Amino acid sequence: MKSDIEIARSIELKKVKQVAESIGIPREEVENYGRYIAKIPEQLIDEEKVKKSNLILVTAITATKAGIGKTTVSIGLALGLNKIGKNAIVALREPSLGPCFGMKGGAAGGGYAQVLPMDKINLHFTGDFHAITSAHNMISALLDNYLYQNQAKGFGLKEILWRRVLDVNDRSLRSIVVGLGPKSNGITQESGFDITPASEIMAILCLSKDVNDLRRRIENILLGFTYDDKPFTVKDLGVAGAITVLLKDAIHPNLVQTTEGTAAFVHGGPFANIAHGCNSILATKLAMSFGDYVITEAGFGADLGAEKFYNIKCRKSGLQPRLTVIVATAQGLKMHGGVSLDRIKEPNMEGLKEGLRNLDKHVRNLRSFGQTVIVAFNKFATDTDEEMELLRRHCEQLGVGFAINNAFSEGGEGAVDMARLVVDTIENKPSESLRYTYKEEDSIEQKIEKVATNIYGASVITYSSIARNRIKLIEKMGITHYPVCIAKTQYSFSADPKIYGAVNNFEFHIKDIVINNGAEMIVAIAGEILRMPGLPKEPQALHIDIVDGEIEGLS
Repeated sequence: MKSDIEIARSIELKKVKQVAESIGIPREEVENYGRYIAKIPEQLIDEEKVKKSNLILVTAITATKAGIGKTTVSIGLALGLNKIGKNAIVALREPSLGPCFGMKGGAAGGGYAQVLPMDKINLHFTGDFHAITSAHNMISALLDNYLYQNQAKGFGLKEILWRRVLDVNDRSLRSIVVGLGPKSNGITQESGFDITPASEIMAILCLSKDVNDLRRRIENILLGFTYDDKPFTVKDLGVAGAITVLLKDAIHPNLVQTTEGTAAFVHGGPFANIAHGCNSILATKLAMSFGDYVITEAGFGADLGAEKFYNIKCRKSGLQPRLTVIVATAQGLKMHGGVSLDRIKEPNMEGLKEGLRNLDKHVRNLRSFGQTVIVAFNKFATDTDEEMELLRRHCEQLGVGFAINNAFSEGGEGAVDMARLVVDTIENKPSESLRYTYKEEDSIEQKIEKVATNIYGASVITYSSIARNRIKLIEKMGITHYPVCIAKTQYSFSADPKIYGAVNNFEFHIKDIVINNGAEMIVAIAGEILRMPGLPKEPQALHIDIVDGEIEGLS
């Protein structure tokens, strides 16, 4: 089979205005970024149409280093639905350059289920990530300048919370010192970099309802505390307007197309292990304004992305998914069943059976939100009929629908059975109204503990002294009504990435708490999770090249 990028190059793309017209977007509303990419104004959102559209969430079992293929399934489902005559649009997150040149090589789907042009989407795209990086670091520069210019007046911050960001995996930048050298270089202080998808501005962009809301949220960003313990925000800095200007184009959702020419919105890109893991509310609602069926995904496993999709994104936007699809693979299940990474392509029924406990726990969790669930088995070439039949029978016993996704190798035709199951389930047994894990009026500890015990399976939740002090500050600031966004490893229900399967009755430690006052959520950092990843021993960058004018190595 051809590589992902070879398949992408072999497809004759439609002009983006044709793609827009195919779903009812007027040509004059399309702002071209080249021939095949466009920005679409969020003013076209129609809330009445949003209410009628069928929103489908695609999530997954706990992530493994073997990969699960959630984006491929999301795109494949859109292709399959269009294949059976439905008006379906997919709404996804934008890829980050960090993982693209690090572990993953890209995040635009795979095989014959991709969003295109995949090389541009995986690289600089419409510059949204660069705009977010620039806006974030502009605040950093303006804050440092404010402190430098006002130090003679006796102004200073007892604690600076605002760091810097870069869309590159660079462990050397996690902790740095700035302002070294002569006094004219600024105030010497500790700082550090997070990756751009962890930026609060990324979260703000994805949760904002319009430009005015974007500006309001930017004003509220908490930068630090003064010596008399008063919060110091971007509003105090007086630069919210300037930062909003940098984001005025980035807030508009991006329109592209799939391998079969159907519409796809790709916008925003927070990671689910360190942020809330969902594409922008604006892109989802724009897709729902023009599509009868809209497929969106949430990052990593259902304990991370799906939980945050319901408790944060849906709570803040009023969205109500009609169905949740959970993606599973035989290789991933075998890893959760104790099979080593180098043996997962071999048949192992006992390992597969043991790994089903991970799937079962996710299904129980999803049902606790009132969701109707179906399982999408993402088929790999090494999977056996016996393995697929085992999973099918298991799903029947669970009372959840089951379909095999073969869109990677067959495109929409390979997702027709899954599409028919989705339509039939939505028509006959749609999800109930969302039931959230916690109430807005719960304390921060109660919110963290309800997620950790009810979703992850923890039995004891502990807090560092730093985290407890932050909670006191949150109470003092009167923002305990914010939802919680737990940052933890994607490889386990626990905070330990080495504990696979369906672990229960473990201690869950909250190391630190970050106040995202602009995004209006509280980020609780569990275990040793890092907000700036490092590169692996053999980064994907070693395989990315340009040969005879063509890019190689992206996937």
